[in-house]
Amino acid sequence: MNKLIILTGPTAAGKTKLSIDLAHVINGEIISADSMQVYRHMDIGSAKIRPEEMQGIKHYLVDILEPSEDFNIVLFQKYAKQAIAEIYAKGKIPIIVGGTGFYIQSVLYDINFQESDENPALRNELETIARQKGTRYLHDMLRECDEKAALEIHENNVKRVIRAIEFFKQTGKKISEHNETERSKKSAYDSRYFVLTDERQKLYENIDRRVDIMIENGLVAEVKQLLDIGCKRDSTAMQGLGYKEIISYLEGEITLDEAVYMIKRDTRHFAKRQLTWFRRERDVIWVEKNKFAYDDEKMLNYMLEQINA
Repeated sequence: MNKLIILTGPTAAGKTKLSIDLAHVINGEIISADSMQVYRHMDIGSAKIRPEEMQGIKHYLVDILEPSEDFNIVLFQKYAKQAIAEIYAKGKIPIIVGGTGFYIQSVLYDINFQESDENPALRNELETIARQKGTRYLHDMLRECDEKAALEIHENNVKRVIRAIEFFKQTGKKISEHNETERSKKSAYDSRYFVLTDERQKLYENIDRRVDIMIENGLVAEVKQLLDIGCKRDSTAMQGLGYKEIISYLEGEITLDEAVYMIKRDTRHFAKRQLTWFRRERDVIWVEKNKFAYDDEKMLNYMLEQINA
């Protein structure tokens, strides 16, 4: 079986630098598992890796779509598989790097996203319910037909809530059970699944600092430019953390201080949810920075030992 390395962890844990160091040592190339870095013109709010930070390591799935285009798990899986094949063809090792656990899972276990037939009328009906009665009402509908899915999908993730209700109404099966069957598959690769993390307080401090730097680097101007070039508030791209809050500020709904507070708070909550997800995963190798005295070389050597084991 071909080797596949995964380096994930909560936002602001420091994955970028470690992934570059690892790629240099194992002759690897990097596939980004991030739902926002796929978009061009969205650099600051997505904490996108800059070309000079790549140090000559090829990165896939960065800057491949316009913000007006949709991106989802099925597309990620398709593009990631293409990238993996390309990397293997060069005799190199693919390293999936990013914090979106479901994206990683889709590739690692080659999950089959069973597509039910398109039913525009049903989708329109559910979208209308979300608009008129609110996301909580829609989420309660999901809880009635698939309680487990309701626990896993946040009520604000309207697209996934709708998809789960659609799946049940069209197939009579629960999407949570379908996904569980898929997740129980063996990995399709000789994989190593590393989760880089830190003490919670340090992680939260890093998140707060990162948001302050984003504001200093011009996040407000970036969002304004995106709106100027025609990006719609309800587009997939603009649902990302940092973007929707700044839009609320630009629309005069909240102050900039309130927007910054909300970005920091919601990013901390997001990091907490990411850690909960990774704790549930199988065969995870934890790399806790404090246990390595924050020494990058020690962490790298530990990962190499695991890869070569």
